[in-house]
Formats: sequence, C-alpha cells, structure tokens
Amino acid sequence: QVKDFKLNTQCSAGNGYFLQRVAQQFDIAVEDYADVAFRAQRMPTFSYGCAVFLQSDIVNFQRQGWRPEEIMAGLAAILPKNIWLYVARIPNFATLGRTFVLQGGTQRNLAAVKAQVDFIRARLRGRGEEPRILVHEHCGEAGAIGAALEALRTRENGRPTGFVGFEALAGLRWTATTNESTVCRFCRNRCQRTFLDIELPGPKGARRRLITGNSCEKGSVEDVEQVRAIKADLDGVFDRTENLAEIVAREAFRSFAPASEHRRTIGEFLTRRDWRRASRRPRRRNLRIGIPRALNVYSVAPFLTAWLESLGVRFRNIVFSDVSSEGLYREGCTRASIDPCFPSKLGIPHVHNLIHKKHERNALDAILFPMLDDLPSDLVGTMACRVCPTITATPTAVRAAFRKDGDLFARKGIEFLCPFLNVAQPALLERQLYDQLGAFLGLTRAENADAVRAGYSALERHRDRMRDRALAVIRRLEREQGLGIVVLGRPYHADPGINHGIFRQLQKRGYPIFTTESLPVDPDFIARLFGDEIRKGLVASPLDISDVWKNSFNSVSNRKLWAAKVVARHPNLVGLELSSFRCGHDAPIYGVVQEIVETSGTPFFTFRDLDENHSAGSIRIRIETIDYSLRRYREALARHREPALAGSPEG
Repeated sequence: QVKDFKLNTQCSAGNGYFLQRVAQQFDIAVEDYADVAFRAQRMPTFSYGCAVFLQSDIVNFQRQGWRPEEIMAGLAAILPKNIWLYVARIPNFATLGRTFVLQGGTQRNLAAVKAQVDFIRARLRGRGEEPRILVHEHCGEAGAIGAALEALRTRENGRPTGFVGFEALAGLRWTATTNESTVCRFCRNRCQRTFLDIELPGPKGARRRLITGNSCEKGSVEDVEQVRAIKADLDGVFDRTENLAEIVAREAFRSFAPASEHRRTIGEFLTRRDWRRASRRPRRRNLRIGIPRALNVYSVAPFLTAWLESLGVRFRNIVFSDVSSEGLYREGCTRASIDPCFPSKLGIPHVHNLIHKKHERNALDAILFPMLDDLPSDLVGTMACRVCPTITATPTAVRAAFRKDGDLFARKGIEFLCPFLNVAQPALLERQLYDQLGAFLGLTRAENADAVRAGYSALERHRDRMRDRALAVIRRLEREQGLGIVVLGRPYHADPGINHGIFRQLQKRGYPIFTTESLPVDPDFIARLFGDEIRKGLVASPLDISDVWKNSFNSVSNRKLWAAKVVARHPNLVGLELSSFRCGHDAPIYGVVQEIVETSGTPFFTFRDLDENHSAGSIRIRIETIDYSLRRYREALARHREPALAGSPEG
C-alpha cells in the first residue's frame, strides 16, 4: 500500500536522463558511465538543484581543468541530494524505515547506486540498525511489471480486457501527428496534443485514434458534442460531490446584512467626538470600499461585510477583488515584494486589481485591508490563536509598495485603510475599529458596538451553516461507505489560485472536500470520536489539542492539529495537508500532523511546496496516485466490513 510519495514539482527533468545526456556530451556510452566515473581519483563538488545550474557547473569545472571522469563522478555523487533533499525534502530520514528498494533505469548505473547507498547509510548512521538497501532485479522494467500486475488485478476483479492480442500487436501500424491542427481549442489551455492513428492488421483491420498531450478531459476528444457530453458528466459529479472549500470561499463573500437596521437617536450620541462624527453618517450609503480577496480575509469576510452593512454601507458598494489567478498575479506582481510565501506575495496583485480594474470601472473611496493579529477559536488547550506575523504585516508592505514611487492611492483619490485588528478579542476589536476607522466612517461608539455584534453574529452564522453542511456530507459518507478528504491547510488555501485546482481535481473523482474550519463540532459527532479519551481522562474536552501539541500559539496550526485528530479517528475521512512553500508556521508541525494521521492507519498525502508555479502535469500525476491509493484503501475497508455487514460476530 502506498504510504506516501514525492514527485519533482519544480521541473520535468529526470536525474537519470540528465546523467545520460552528460555522458553523451563526453562521447561516452551511458552503459559505460559507472566504469568511467570509478576511474576518477577525485571529483568536484556540485551544488544540488536544477539541472540548468548543474549544466553551468559542468562548464565552469571544465574551464578549471576537471577531467570528464571526475565530472561524471561528481554528478553521480550529487544525485542522492537531488532526490532526497531537493525533490523529496524528507525532514526526518528515519521515518522512512530501514528497507529501501531502488528501482528505475538509473539503477543500472552502478555509480548512481553507490552514491545512493553511501547517502542512505550516512543519513541513518548511529541509529542502531544498518539499513537494508536493495536494487530491484529488473529495475528498468519495474514500472512495466507494476502496470502488468495492476492489469491482472483489475481483470481478476471482473473488468473485461481490451487487449487485442500479441499477434495483432505484432502487425500493428500507426502514425503520429503533432501540428497546429492537433491543438485543443476547447479551453484556454490550448494543449498541443498528439494524434496517434492506429490500424490493426487484416483486411478489415480496426482503426482507432488515441489522443495524448491533453491536460484535461475535454482534450481527449475532437467533436464538440463529445465535449458537451463530457462536461455534462463532470457537472453531474460536481453536483453530487460537495467541495466545502469552494462553498466556504463563495459563501464568505456574500451579503450578511443584519436582520434589522440599527437606528439611533441624537440623544444616544454621548461624546463630543460622536457629535462631530455623526455629520459624516449620510455619506456612508454611497461609499465604495474595496477589500482584497486574499489571506485571512477568507476567515473574517462575513464579519467585515456585516459590520459595514450594519453601518449603512450598501453591499453592492463593498467590492472584493477577483479570485486569484495566474493572470491576476502576473498583472500585479511587477511591484517589488520580498515576502517569503506566495499567499503574502498575492497581497500586491489583489490591491493592484482593485485599483486598476475595479476603481477604473467605478471609483472606490477606500481600500480596506486589515492587519489581523488573531482569529477566533473554540479549541481547548492552546497557548494562543495568533496569525502568522508575515501575513499580519502584509497590508503594511502592500501600502509601502504602492507609495514607493509616489503615493498612488493619493493620485487615485483612494484612502488605504489597514487597521490592526484582534478579532479573537471582541472588546478590544470594538475599540480598535472605533479608534482606527471611526473618523473615516463617522462612527459613534454606540452604533459601532451594534455593528461589531452584527459582525460576530454573521461570522457565527456562516461557520454554523458550513459545519451543518459538512455534518450532512459525513453522515452520507458513513451510509455509503465513501471517503471524504479533509484539507489540512490554511483558510486562504480555498483560493483556487493558491491551491492550483487540486480540490477540483479530487472533487471530480468523487471525493467530497472538507476544510479544517468546516469540520462539525456537533456534540454527538465529536463524542463518538473522543468519548473514550475523555472518560479515560486523556483530554479535558473533544476540542482539546494539548495531548498532541502543547506549544502552539498559531490559530490555523491549532486547527490543523485538531482536524488531524478528527481524521485519525473517523474511518470515512482521510488527510491531505496543503502548505505554501517555506511556510514557517506549518514546518514545525509537519511531523506531528503526519504522525497523528498515519498512526491510525489512515491515508495521508501532502502538497507542502505550493507557490506561484503551477506544474499542471506534476499535480495531475500526484492526484491520480492519490485517487488510486484511495480506491485501493476503500476496497480494503469494504473487505474488512463484509463480516460485520453479514452479521458475523467477528465483524
């Protein structure tokens, strides 16, 4: 059973192919690579990483007088670092176990094998047990053997074969066409496809066209009617399969108008400052306020919307930036940014979108981009519920970027508002909003207090609605013995521009998607999962995480840890951890989250390196592997449950 897998998401270059190409450059047969490399008495030290930089190192080493066999030895020696440190990024090598099987055509190169063996032994030295390292007997054909075994398994499970037979295969004729006429025009990807026209032997030989190079289902056909049929099938799957991440992201940015408007009389304005500010109240109705659809705004948008609407700002005048996309990022990323992660880099493009698209269409009076210091939490046993400081400070960095070469906000007549807010502390938040935004909006203390209450009410309604919906989906999964995927990520990973469509890819394969915030806290539901532990005194509450992590002060990290506990205890949920590249708050809990889930035998998969690069091919392969693993896991669950379903006491 696949426990985990890693794939190169940075580029499509294979290490084995790179070694072969280098041998060819030196006019050496790839079969002789190891013999030549082993003749070297010394070797240069390469920096591991992209093959482009390795190629530059080769040129430099040649200029320095290094011989071909020495360069080839150095490349073989750096191969394990490329695999384990650059691609796989294994933080704790010991978690991989003690048995390693090396497969793939690269293992025919004994220089590469020796480098791998030396590296693995060095990483596990001093741990009390020598690693067992095996080279697959048929390393170059291992993938083909696996495909044959899978074909046999599906045949045994009742699937009919479509194999034409070896005799027909021997006489098969085919042609490949790749040109302008094969470009797919059914979506914006414009995939450069290849048409394989196959003809079987015989007077009435069957003809068939296979299409490759397409990145989605639409590209697998040529006829528009076939595309419509494919789309109809997919729409049906999407309708039957809930994507709570998508629903949460959509619902968070709708209107949360209070049930009744809060109107106050002149006598309720208690302070002189309130009297002065009251004169500005009539202009609120026509104020147009832009809000970036980014970062932790995904968590507090219902509060902000309800707060503004309660104060008289019309919802149609609350303008959110567009959903993140490659185009939005490309258009707005020209201004300097030194932010370490992609989500924070998106702050500038989203404000750019508000200024140069929304404002130009219909002028904005202000852009509201709050600095959020904490988020509300109902968990127990945590130190705090803070937000990543990089994310908190992003609005300030964005403001500086647009003022670096002159104040663009002033030129456009836009007020940039980035109040510092503590949403987890209602009394403090009420004061912060009054002190920092009161003058601009003409707030009085009384109406601000009412609006804050309306904001928290909207936040609670939104959260409860999503949790009720998630609970209904989980109950259906329990009835149907299906599997749902819990995304162990951050609120803004619901943004399709950040998750690169991973959720949609899984959804169209029939897996409901849950976010950590949408997991239900219904008393009966969580009592089923944590009741035994509470009775034994292991935890004080079903929402307690102190048993797995005592030092977490980050709100989202806390929620990820609790969600991992839920996944580990519920048989119909599996874990998918999402993290942005170089996330400083996710990194310390990688091992903890993984251990919580895997200790229970629950499947666990990761995308821990998401950034602005959208490697569609890599993501697709990983999604297909996850789908295959989960289908096998579901088959095993069904076999395990059969005795129970039949009423057997062993069940």
